[in-house]
Amino acid sequence: MSPKAVALWVLVGLVGAIGWGVLALSRGEEISAAWLLAAALGSYAIGYRFYARFVANRVLKVDKTRATPAERLDNGVDFHPTDRRVLFGHHFAAIAGAGPLVGPVLASQMGYLPGTIWIVVGVIFAGAVQDMVTLFFSTRRNGRSLGQMARDEIGPVGGAAALIGVFAIMIILLAVLALVIVNALAHSPWGVFSIGMTIPIALFMGFYLRVLRPGRVTEVSVVGVALLLLAIVAGGWVAESSLADTFTLEKETLVLWMVAYGFVASVLPVWMLLAPRDYLSTFMKVGTIGLLAAGVVIAMPTLKMPAVTDFASRGDGPVFAGSMFPFVFITIACGALSGFHSLVSSGTTPKMIQKETQVRVIGYGAMLTESFVAIMAIITACIIDPGLYFAINSPAGVVGATVETASQAVTNFGFAISPADLARAAQDVEETSLLSRTGGAPTFALGMSEIFSAVIGGASMKAFWYHFAIMFEALFILTTVDAGTRVGRFMLQDTLGNVHKSFKDVSWKPGVWFASAVVVGGWGYFLWVGVKDPLGGINQLFPLFGIANQLLAAVALAVCTTLLIKSGRLKWAWVTGVPLAWDLAVTLTASYQKIFSDNPKIGFFAQRDVYQDGIEAGKVLKPAKNMDEMHTVVTNATVDGVLSVFFALLIIIVLVDAARTCLAAIRKPESVTLVEIPWTESKLVAPAGLIPTAEERAELAAAGLDSGGGRVKDSVREPA
Repeated sequence: MSPKAVALWVLVGLVGAIGWGVLALSRGEEISAAWLLAAALGSYAIGYRFYARFVANRVLKVDKTRATPAERLDNGVDFHPTDRRVLFGHHFAAIAGAGPLVGPVLASQMGYLPGTIWIVVGVIFAGAVQDMVTLFFSTRRNGRSLGQMARDEIGPVGGAAALIGVFAIMIILLAVLALVIVNALAHSPWGVFSIGMTIPIALFMGFYLRVLRPGRVTEVSVVGVALLLLAIVAGGWVAESSLADTFTLEKETLVLWMVAYGFVASVLPVWMLLAPRDYLSTFMKVGTIGLLAAGVVIAMPTLKMPAVTDFASRGDGPVFAGSMFPFVFITIACGALSGFHSLVSSGTTPKMIQKETQVRVIGYGAMLTESFVAIMAIITACIIDPGLYFAINSPAGVVGATVETASQAVTNFGFAISPADLARAAQDVEETSLLSRTGGAPTFALGMSEIFSAVIGGASMKAFWYHFAIMFEALFILTTVDAGTRVGRFMLQDTLGNVHKSFKDVSWKPGVWFASAVVVGGWGYFLWVGVKDPLGGINQLFPLFGIANQLLAAVALAVCTTLLIKSGRLKWAWVTGVPLAWDLAVTLTASYQKIFSDNPKIGFFAQRDVYQDGIEAGKVLKPAKNMDEMHTVVTNATVDGVLSVFFALLIIIVLVDAARTCLAAIRKPESVTLVEIPWTESKLVAPAGLIPTAEERAELAAAGLDSGGGRVKDSVREPA
């Protein structure tokens, strides 16, 4: 490194260190949220520049001369070499769902410090590493899914457990994400119109890049973003026009449209809809979060939530029950470590990546970006009054239905807020009430409106920014559902390929249509029932979301650790082995408590016993409203408890089989067999990062290309 580069990175390190120092040394006084930004951004920059580079170059030894599946198997349907900027957008949009928006908001019950530490430290050493390493190994195996890699590399027993567990968890995760979207878009003509318009815009972008102007990523980006902004503005016009009724949809209607869209997005060629739509959505996602960060720097809001609340040690918080360990780590999930990401990293992305060297920017970099979203979510939750935070996020059974009862309940928590203040907060965003708006999304929207209105428009714009944030959250999550459906299709095809070889070709049309129908049918069924019945369908399985997601991460890290050892990288196995050990400690502890705790607010079976006793005594307990719902609660608690046992056992089977495979590889390395595609020389020339280095620009020029992938001839740029 040059002296100039050394000085720059020392400065970055100082910014991050000062930010952490201010957060750590505060003793009850309010501090600016900008310090939290400084700590996170400084840490991200150092993690990406040094640790990610070390993992990519020293541990994985990425090879730019090796052809990827996208190059070797290019069929224009599922396998298609995609510009790294577009693919970054697709990957980020696919992994960044509800988790980084709502999980950190809920975890703020414990204070801003525990969540912030886990989000930053967790992503640098666990989450981003998992995503990058999984993407690398899947790329070396023709883009095989996580479950299939487990079967091929660990063994039939652990592999079968992984295939079953991963697919079941996937269906639950997709249905939960879809439910969040349905709740956000129901009766919202602005959101429905704006999000609906992203589909034709994406189709236009896909044909523009594929047919009209191949390689012109910058051009299509400018056009696409302009159309997206127009769609957002037009959504506001539609909501106030005679067309509002047309775009005001009931939840049941939204479910049908989402199922149809998920199926179509799963079977169409990736270049036509999925990749350009995700790329387009990334501009909206990253742009809004970037503006939110700028707003924090300009407005300098203070963190009103304590650094650590009493709920962190007592474990009796009204938002969710349980102590800081393990439940703050389970609740945050996607912002730091998410098993769902490993499915995308072994699903769509490895079939589209141009060069192995791009796994760093796409796998590690996209996850850092999502983690930054989680940091912004922490900030939005912690800059509002704590009393208002708990009134919004506590269930109705705790705070009651009026501002008077909510004020009294919050005061009992140790945070005072008057009934007038609660009523005024709702009036400011033109809502009838903000009480018990659980789930995290309304709190994020309220915090965003506080920051944006402080910079643009003042208090008169707060309602606009609040409803804009609600629409933004729906758009943020929808891209995860369409990509997730395609990933689920790949997983099911890989599994069925063990029985019928035709399914191993993931672009075989009968297999594509059948597997897509099964996947959308699975999550669509749970979603439909959940919309019709507030205690049924996916609502029944919602409590499993956090633990199931983190158990999935354990499978991914176990597969990655096994592959590191089998491929002769034993000395580097700690890179994924240490995060695996931590994830197991967290998830298995949480699973144990959910199964065996005698606290009905935590343990599923304890909850079942309480409601069963109520049934026998003829009493109706909240949230049930009648005896039929009492029976439903008993059923739900029983199902959740049994599934918790089932998922934990499956993960333990995978781990035991992985440990057996690793020990065999260490003892007899000569007996190791890797299901890895042989080296084939790459003919593609593409940069490793978003911005080409001087060396890469020279390589592109020598190949007659520019940084956009277009061919240059006689000083006139021609499509590649």
